[in-house]
Amino acid sequence: MRNWRTCIAVLFFWSTGPFYSVPAFANGPIVAAAASIRPALEELSARYNQVTGQSVRLVFGSSGTLANQIVNGAPYALFLSANTAYVQWLVDLGFTQGVPVTYASGVLALYSRPGLLGQTENPLLALGNALEGGTIKRLVIANPEYAPYGSAARAALEHAGTWVQAKQVLLVAANAGQAVQYALEGDVDVAFVPMPLARLAELQKTGHLQALPSEAFPNVELDQQMVLLPDADQKTQEFFAYLQSIDSHEIFSRHGLGAPALISPNLQH
Repeated sequence: MRNWRTCIAVLFFWSTGPFYSVPAFANGPIVAAAASIRPALEELSARYNQVTGQSVRLVFGSSGTLANQIVNGAPYALFLSANTAYVQWLVDLGFTQGVPVTYASGVLALYSRPGLLGQTENPLLALGNALEGGTIKRLVIANPEYAPYGSAARAALEHAGTWVQAKQVLLVAANAGQAVQYALEGDVDVAFVPMPLARLAELQKTGHLQALPSEAFPNVELDQQMVLLPDADQKTQEFFAYLQSIDSHEIFSRHGLGAPALISPNLQH
């Protein structure tokens, strides 16, 4: 098992850093991706290099921040968002080429410190009761203005009728990676985090971790889309195709992401 504390710390640094955090000596197209999929995409890029001999450069951040960087001239060739909204925004502005593709379905998880909420079929109800009882001192979500998982977390709290109480103890993280880091360090009682990052950090060993159904955050979708950008070349298109393969789908699933509606059965390596 790799050093997950180091991984999360590096994830936070990359997520908040500028687009030129890509090493100057690296080769291959630059791929901008949501921070929440870093574990999966790093494994995928390593596997792709192993199979094809080709490499890509990876930059991670909140989807909204990356989308804004693209509009402002960041030299990315491919964008993987944690939702569809930022991809559609770029399409509408004319900053893409080709048709967007759904590569996975995101899973929002609720983390709580040991003994706080316990095993329950309705963790959001238990969370509401804990907020009412004053046993929660700090709750963290990713920034809902830029991070799709933060938007989903806010929607879940609103849908459960606990948003007003939650705001009294709310800590807004810059991105999903930082939200996980707060949970890791024991700085919060409750955290809404992406399941892939929660698994990487092994949060289930330090508290209770439970996946939330999509019905918990209506009107917010976590279908995750990717799209080619104007700088995409042939090598970028080949990696884009690989990300639609059965091979890639299995890796995404292993990291806690749901299956997209369509997988290309003929794209196997």
